[in-house]
Amino acid sequence: MRKSLLIAASILSVSLAACSSDEELKPYGDELFPNEQPNIVDQNVPSVPVQGFESQAFGSAAPGSQEDLSVNVGDRVFFGYDSFTLTPEAISQLELQAQWMRQYPSVNVVVEGHADERGTREYNLALGDRRANAAKNYLISLGVDPRRVSTISYGKERPDMLGSNAESWARNRRSVTVVQ
Repeated sequence: MRKSLLIAASILSVSLAACSSDEELKPYGDELFPNEQPNIVDQNVPSVPVQGFESQAFGSAAPGSQEDLSVNVGDRVFFGYDSFTLTPEAISQLELQAQWMRQYPSVNVVVEGHADERGTREYNLALGDRRANAAKNYLISLGVDPRRVSTISYGKERPDMLGSNAESWARNRRSVTVVQ
């Protein structure tokens, strides 16, 4: 009996070690973000294709509308796990959004920050806020008037894709630019 318990414990510990990955939850302490200044580029995020910018809206999308932004430019950027650092793809997407906003100077936007389901509610609200502000600050650095861009964090409260897997988590780590 004792020998079989020892074998079972050994198998369990080996199995748990084999399952560890970068996708695990990190412990969340009182200090949410020790390094407040993100790097501009995060090379560790899988590529998300960036849609090309078109000056004319396709189909029935009214120029300067949310549909125009979503379909013809792209309204979201994605982030790495536990990160608010802009990836090269995010930078390209935000450059297209800034170009679109210059074309429609009367349009104001809200940049929503989102997180995946892992972590506490408070942690994910703070992370979503940092993601939204990273996108906003980059848009402003490209010449968008700061009065035209506000932010809000939804943390993990509004997932884009339900599920507890790598694909869902990657799709939910995002900021979304929404026309007001």
